[in-house]
Amino acid sequence: MGPLTGTRIIEIAGIGPGPFCGMLLADMGAEVIQVVRPGSASGSPLGPGIDQSGRRSLILDLKQPEAVEAVLKLCETADGLIEGFRPGVMERLGLGPDVCLTRSPRLVYGRVTGWGQDGPWSRRAGHDINYLALSGAMNNLGRTGEKPAIPLNYIADYAGGALFLAFGLVCGLLEARTSGRGQVIDAAMIDGLAALQAPHMHFYQAGLFRERGTHFLGGGHPAYEVYETRDGKYVALGALEPRFYDELIERLELDPNRFAGKAPFGPHPLTCQEAAELKKAIAAVIRTRTQEQWCEVFADSDACFAPVLNPEEAAEHPHHRDRGTWCEQDGRRRHRPAPRFSRTVPDIPAPPRPPGSDSEQILRELGLNDEEIGRLITDRTAH
Repeated sequence: MGPLTGTRIIEIAGIGPGPFCGMLLADMGAEVIQVVRPGSASGSPLGPGIDQSGRRSLILDLKQPEAVEAVLKLCETADGLIEGFRPGVMERLGLGPDVCLTRSPRLVYGRVTGWGQDGPWSRRAGHDINYLALSGAMNNLGRTGEKPAIPLNYIADYAGGALFLAFGLVCGLLEARTSGRGQVIDAAMIDGLAALQAPHMHFYQAGLFRERGTHFLGGGHPAYEVYETRDGKYVALGALEPRFYDELIERLELDPNRFAGKAPFGPHPLTCQEAAELKKAIAAVIRTRTQEQWCEVFADSDACFAPVLNPEEAAEHPHHRDRGTWCEQDGRRRHRPAPRFSRTVPDIPAPPRPPGSDSEQILRELGLNDEEIGRLITDRTAH
């Protein structure tokens, strides 16, 4: 019984941030009903790799008037709707916010796009990499003297898009409880990325860390860095504060007369030459032992150390196993709902089923009779 139990959300199936947002809401106990296009049931039209657990689905051909009317009936029963098409697509389908809010004035209508609902680029195609680029965020990613790094689609799609859409939707739902009125949430990934950059924009405007790879959180300080071990694996160091940094120097058995007291947040910042010497010294020491041996060295340490693990190794790590970060479900591994709640603890969502498995049941719940349901299924609008 998660904190969103009793909340119904319609998810117009798409890719990227939309289905990820639907996953987050379903994890928190919301009833999420996916509306899936015919012919997209093979593979995952909802975003490759997105967990579809805990959601019912309905296959509808939204080019058909009967299917559009079915979605509008769903809107009358729902608290929110999320969609991730380019601006104008839902309007052309007859399911734009004006139409849906007329049918259900309390509906919170969430829209996620890369460029936003307006602006000269709003109708252009794009993906995570493009939104990162135009927002300025990508310029900060990577090493000095190298091209910008590509961080999968964690940042724009999921952090700047899905999380801001979920946050905006829940804010809208809270407000609607007092006003009784819905509204439209315009979650643009470039807007989310602008918010995520707020602390770094402050540094940039102050003239600091303007060159890629110079920020102390981006590889600019040897104590906040990734190093290769003797067995070809990696460890991550994050010793920013003086006491953590000094412990790191001690555990690595480096010369304190040369390197102590040079923490990123310490009173005596490193010169460029000192930084190069320290990075070379740390790298040389780390290469003398395996990753497992370094885990033993730092087993009881506050030096801000962690091994770099692949997903399978991470799931088997004692800390994750103790917390139950992941669980097994129908022979596959899936995350437990996050964040965690002390009282309204979310259940593990039910395993995913093939898209459209609930079409007949959902249509019947909407009050359609056998003839209407049969016609929709016969016309391949739903099955």
